[in-house]
Amino acid sequence: MNIPLSQPDITDAEIDAVVSVMRSSRLSIGPSQQEFESLFASYIGVAHAVAVSSGTAGLHLALLALGIGPQDEVIVPSFTFIAAVNAIRYVGADPIFIDIELQTMNLNPALIEAAISARTRAIVVVHTFGLPAEMDSILAIARRHNLFVIEDACEAIGAEYRGKKAGSFGDAAVFAFYPNKQITTGEGGMVLTPHARIERELRALRNQGRYESDDWLQHSIIGYNYRLSEIACAIGAVQMKRIESILGSRKSVAEKYHRRLAGDRRIELPPNTIAGCSISWFVYVIRLHNRYSRLHRDAVLDALGLAGIGCARYFAPVHLQPAYAGLKRMQHLPVSESVGERTIALPFYNHLSDADIDYVYDQLKRALDGLE
Repeated sequence: MNIPLSQPDITDAEIDAVVSVMRSSRLSIGPSQQEFESLFASYIGVAHAVAVSSGTAGLHLALLALGIGPQDEVIVPSFTFIAAVNAIRYVGADPIFIDIELQTMNLNPALIEAAISARTRAIVVVHTFGLPAEMDSILAIARRHNLFVIEDACEAIGAEYRGKKAGSFGDAAVFAFYPNKQITTGEGGMVLTPHARIERELRALRNQGRYESDDWLQHSIIGYNYRLSEIACAIGAVQMKRIESILGSRKSVAEKYHRRLAGDRRIELPPNTIAGCSISWFVYVIRLHNRYSRLHRDAVLDALGLAGIGCARYFAPVHLQPAYAGLKRMQHLPVSESVGERTIALPFYNHLSDADIDYVYDQLKRALDGLE
């Protein structure tokens, strides 16, 4: 068996769209970009969408456009992909880590206010694994303390919180389209904002510092080459037209895993339902019961790998990463650290078959039996 951890869902429609762009005279900043941005903004329900070269680039530009820089602090969960924290460091600001809730694995709103200082400018909210964070509480705190809110929705396209799409709450929101995401453009990202002023800054920053009124060799601010190609945008536009089908397929796979894995007390399943929320399934991450250690988890990963099953640990907390060992304000984050030692991402993609799910469970059970 050889079951990958993830697999993109590309059809003839995406291939035809790429061919059409290749036969045109516009490979950058053209009609496909406009279409992709328009479809995305409409789907999320936010006025402005700006396509960029990656989710990481989007996080970087969102922070820049909001004026966050040296001497500022940004609150962020440690249990996340490292890009959310790296972008804070790109602008010279300091990440202030807070712990997560055990059930949702999202940042714990009850811990935010204790982390706020006179230097705090923003909260980066990560919708972990496609489950929306508790936005009402977070937004109320942000309003009380005059803080920006940036949604890292890179894992959460289509997720909903109290009837609104993830990515529609903050001053800016960022999505990503790496091949393991719900929709993909190969590489790519999107920044959304309700603010016309922020959109203007984002468009200039992604395009070498040119405002739309500038000519090609006039650069009003220092910017970056964070554009997304017409080829990638064409793929993204087709994927957006298929988004509901894609999300439905992923939900079906998650439900099959739930039915197959339910009842095994050695593992904790990801939440299937949360009141007021609709989950967008990005990955399927289980965690071992808390009687097991990181060494047990690693033994299970090794056994699954030897059986030809793609799997991974999600996530190693950022504050424990070597790159962040020198932070001044380090703290113990017990939930992040405990969860980070026991998580396992199982193979998860749109067309994962019932037989593959059965095989994954059989091999997982065998690996867990070996721990006893």
